Amino acid sequence: MNRAKIISLFAGILGVWLTVHADNTNSIIWNTAADRVSANVRGEALWPLLEDIAHQTGWHIFVEPGADRKADVKFRNLLRGEALKKLLGDLNFAFVPQTNSADHLYVFTTTIRAATQRVNIAATNSVAAAKHTANELLLKLKPGTDIDALAKALGAKVTGRNDKLGLYKLQFDDAATTDAALAKLKSNSDVAQVDYNYLFEPPVAPQKLANAPVGPVSLTLNPPPDSGRVIVGLVDTAIQPLGAELDKFILKPLSVAGDASVGSSDPTHATSMAETILRAIAAQNNGTSVQILPVDIYGNSETATTWNLILGLQAVANGGANPINLSLGGKNASPMLDDFVNQMLARGIVIFAATGNSGENTVNSPASNPGVVAVAAKQGSQLAPYSNYGSGTAIALPGQSVIYLGGQAFIVQGTSPATAYATGIAAGTKSGSSQTWEQILATMQKQFPVPAK
Repeated sequence: MNRAKIISLFAGILGVWLTVHADNTNSIIWNTAADRVSANVRGEALWPLLEDIAHQTGWHIFVEPGADRKADVKFRNLLRGEALKKLLGDLNFAFVPQTNSADHLYVFTTTIRAATQRVNIAATNSVAAAKHTANELLLKLKPGTDIDALAKALGAKVTGRNDKLGLYKLQFDDAATTDAALAKLKSNSDVAQVDYNYLFEPPVAPQKLANAPVGPVSLTLNPPPDSGRVIVGLVDTAIQPLGAELDKFILKPLSVAGDASVGSSDPTHATSMAETILRAIAAQNNGTSVQILPVDIYGNSETATTWNLILGLQAVANGGANPINLSLGGKNASPMLDDFVNQMLARGIVIFAATGNSGENTVNSPASNPGVVAVAAKQGSQLAPYSNYGSGTAIALPGQSVIYLGGQAFIVQGTSPATAYATGIAAGTKSGSSQTWEQILATMQKQFPVPAK
């Protein structure tokens, strides 16, 4: 594991983020280590402005209902107080540090007591806030159980089935019927497990870079060996062509969510993660036999579900993937998902998963599973303010990655690229190495410890 090259790569990407991204239109860069801010915003409404600040700082922000303003400012490297004055204009604000929790920012027009409306990052997407798909349940049945007869007795439709795994998805007419069926199924001796079909948060979109001193990934594909082949399972969105030199690292993409309509101008999340994995490998070696098996679990939806994630995990495992990259997560832990993940872990499959991007002392699912390698994001030497942390977080890597599509540079931020870096480092080390996964993970925990919050 070439530690010097990897550190050099991360330092370069962080420099890009802090110097170049600050020049892009409608961008705010909050350097929490120095408590200084650079911004270039034109006509930015108050609510998305505060959402951006909350995402980068981890603050709990409260606003007086009805408060409004459009920010139209450009500045560099101002201290927190000066920056807030320029961003908030004639609105009043109060910054209140907290000892044992996230700091608070109150924005108001009359009095601080009137600032009662919380800026909740997780609630900015109404689909994600619903937590689970409406009127659906997932079942794992004991062998020999007739799913069709069971669904008929419940007044449900079977909308998904995997007889090999004994997993089924049921659709009901309304929420009341769904909840009533859930209660019945929990006491049914033929049912091994039953749960809601939980949603996973929409992936973070990359942003364009005007100038990127970090160039495209340069890597040579060595012939994969007959045995000991390393295939990375990328369970994510649909993937785009990476270009002739990198496409050879991508195995035939799979989908468990139907055909997706993918544009060609901006990279998808899977494209971003694939390039990040390859960039991490390239930082260690000029050539590798590692290849990536992508499976789309999002399709044309903004969110993924427990059902699609389980099917996606099965697909990459059947394709021989080890390790697996899960640059995704959701608030709700699913016993059914954990059970399936545990079966994969028992087979010796290594899974890296993102802790989440809400800056909370918690770890999203499936990273919350004790056997999964939970990856947080760093910003410099500190934990990134948006990164989730907490019990079970194994390692922390930089949360920014520069990627290219069609000659245009982009940057993506979050625990997603941190996870992809971790997967790439592990896969690149394992390829052509006699080290065990246990040895590789132990070394990574020493090299990439989680900074204290």
